[in-house]
Amino acid sequence: MTKASTSRKSIAVVIPNYNGRHLLERNLPSVFNALNSVNTDFEIIIIDDCSTDSSVAFIKQSYPTIRLIISDQNQGFSATCNKGIAVAEKDLILLLNTDIELNTIYFETQFKYFELPDTFGVMSKIIGAQNGETQDTARLLKYSGFKIKANDFFYVEDENFFTPTAYLSGANALIDAKKLKEIGGFDEIFSPFYCEDFELGLRAWRLGWKCYYDPKSYCIHDHSSTTKNYRTQNWVKAIFFRNRLYVHAIHLSRTRLIFWLMQITFVDLLFMWLGLKFYFYKSFGMFVNNLKYLAHSRKKMKQLMTQHECSTSIDEVINKMDKMLEGQTIIQGRN
Repeated sequence: MTKASTSRKSIAVVIPNYNGRHLLERNLPSVFNALNSVNTDFEIIIIDDCSTDSSVAFIKQSYPTIRLIISDQNQGFSATCNKGIAVAEKDLILLLNTDIELNTIYFETQFKYFELPDTFGVMSKIIGAQNGETQDTARLLKYSGFKIKANDFFYVEDENFFTPTAYLSGANALIDAKKLKEIGGFDEIFSPFYCEDFELGLRAWRLGWKCYYDPKSYCIHDHSSTTKNYRTQNWVKAIFFRNRLYVHAIHLSRTRLIFWLMQITFVDLLFMWLGLKFYFYKSFGMFVNNLKYLAHSRKKMKQLMTQHECSTSIDEVINKMDKMLEGQTIIQGRN
């Protein structure tokens, strides 16, 4: 499965799978094509999260050289990815969703980011398969009241500029393997899905590393990933907002955390009630019930920062990104 080693860093592709046989059948050839187009060692690791379809049989029969890890219980995205991260043996790890198709020269423009010692990782542009529209680019980091926001897409007019982004999409994130292992992979408190990639990016920035967006590479997303397989849409929304609350509990400074809790308690709960968005109350209930686990995640973050002799706050990360973008022509939206 590997090609002759060169000066380019080697790549481990880590793919979590849950009932994605049809996606693997369609998209795995593009992964091999992209890897074969660059002269470097590589491995592909698929972690099956207790699928009930024929995914495992398909992989064993059609791709016997792929390293297959089979979970005996469904654990969700974070835990599944972490199993692949733990066994990956290459310089770089590409975290890749089953519903992503890579273009042939996907890796070609991404190696240069890892020539910088403080690069955590890089992501490419994500293009929709149905309409060709851009779905994901770089994200700006900012506050909205006391909430951390990374919803604003942007790109820089100069495509050769190293564009910072608040975080790397978990759908296609090429990351320095040593740093990813050192940081502990995804925080599994976010299982089964949502916001784990956002939190990982914040962790990286606060440890002094940088996340980048590369506009010259792209991948294609057919929007067939599988949150639709989980219970009801209100349950999915409740998990999303729960995990948004988790991010704040882990990363806000103590002072901002107090004011954020006041904003949630006295503003958000009222407006969610008036908007009949009762799933938010389930989110808030799960958040309160898991405070002791969040305290553990916050403690782990503090320990990581002590080990790295860092004291970077979210405010300082925002300022750092703004400073990096000084002098650039920034265009809001998706390019």
